[in-house]
Amino acid sequence: MDFQIVTDSCVDIPASLAEELNLIVLPMKVTISGKEYANYLDGREILPNIFYNLLRTQNMATTAQLNPNDFVEVFTPVLKKGMDVLHLSFSSALSGSYNSALIAKKQLEEEFKDRKIEVIDTLAASMGQGLLVTLAAKYKNEGNDLEGVKKYVEDIKLKVSHLFTVNDLGHLRRGGRLSASSLILGNLLSIKPLLHVNELGQLKVYSKARGRFKALNNMVKRMVDTYDKENCKLVYISHGDALDDAIYVRDLIKEKLGLTDEQFLINYIGPVIGAHSGVGTLALFYLGDERLK
Repeated sequence: MDFQIVTDSCVDIPASLAEELNLIVLPMKVTISGKEYANYLDGREILPNIFYNLLRTQNMATTAQLNPNDFVEVFTPVLKKGMDVLHLSFSSALSGSYNSALIAKKQLEEEFKDRKIEVIDTLAASMGQGLLVTLAAKYKNEGNDLEGVKKYVEDIKLKVSHLFTVNDLGHLRRGGRLSASSLILGNLLSIKPLLHVNELGQLKVYSKARGRFKALNNMVKRMVDTYDKENCKLVYISHGDALDDAIYVRDLIKEKLGLTDEQFLINYIGPVIGAHSGVGTLALFYLGDERLK
């Protein structure tokens, strides 16, 4: 039986790619300047550059997880068509949306007893989730069935490396991931934390660098040391309105590894992730030997 891959807008891939891959993407929501917006990949309610301009004026942004009914409304039409569902969810360590999808699955399985609904916790975020979803969709398009794609995703998801650095330590402080003293010291010394998403789907600091370009160079060095030479065919880079830095990182990786422009995808960090990471965040995603511990 045919099946539909569903995910959420934390994938941060272009709307054109989601359409090309035949994905259904649930928009998560962000509130800024007192107004709530659905984070559609095409930016129909709020464009990423406008969102980041609002953040620059010291507007705080908040986000909300998807609830079970959001999934019921999207899964039901697919199931009524006689198709199964494979949902690839934003990391359960960063949002309750995964649990909401499980509640919807249990509810719908009672109504659609002949259909399959599979929900996978990607343990990934932003274009790390996007890279995993892209690979899953390509694997499906090679003729693999739902069980085959599910196994493939489970086999590779912890090989999707996430490396990123933030420009505004205040966002980490407000999110409870940085002490007040570390914030003051970091700003004084221009310390840039280097973070990753670990094997549990959690954000963790793995190193620090003094200055922005040392941080970017450190990320590239880490990729050079850990990328999967046989299977790393795509490299995704997302940014919080910092395109020049994304291009710098791409060109440095091309120089080090001999990759081509066609193997890279650069896109904005969407408003939902950006509400927590802030302006100037730069993130790098690729298939590696393993996630950092």
